[in-house]
Amino acid sequence: MIDEKELYELLADLESFRVERTISTADTDKFREAICSFANDMPASGRPGFWLVGADDKTGKPCGLKVTDDLLKQLNSYGRDGMILPPPSLAVYKIALSTGEGDVAIAQVQPSDMPPVRYKGRIHIRTGPQRGIANESQERILLERRR
Repeated sequence: MIDEKELYELLADLESFRVERTISTADTDKFREAICSFANDMPASGRPGFWLVGADDKTGKPCGLKVTDDLLKQLNSYGRDGMILPPPSLAVYKIALSTGEGDVAIAQVQPSDMPPVRYKGRIHIRTGPQRGIANESQERILLERRR
């Protein structure tokens, strides 16, 4: 888990292969694709990816979201509902910002030890700040990483 100081550091930086931000709470395909791409850890950093819900993706500014128990349950369900295979290691929690700017829901995704991870049969990866579908060469690299 990260703390509020680390959250602000992630919000202040650009989106990267480890960080994605969104204000949306309803785009389930986008959420599952992000979780899948973090689990695949294409750059082989060995570090978790963070999906930050409640922050503008361009500015990193909190949007005043009020994170509810239902939202956390919904986000957590994406990692264990069988649509992402093999299931990723996912921790979901919220940080209430002490500045009064609202809450941020955080989905922390650990790199999979059984890549490639697929959503709807497709291998989603992050290359820098963008999400995409793995090509054959990238798929082979992920397959070679299986433990």
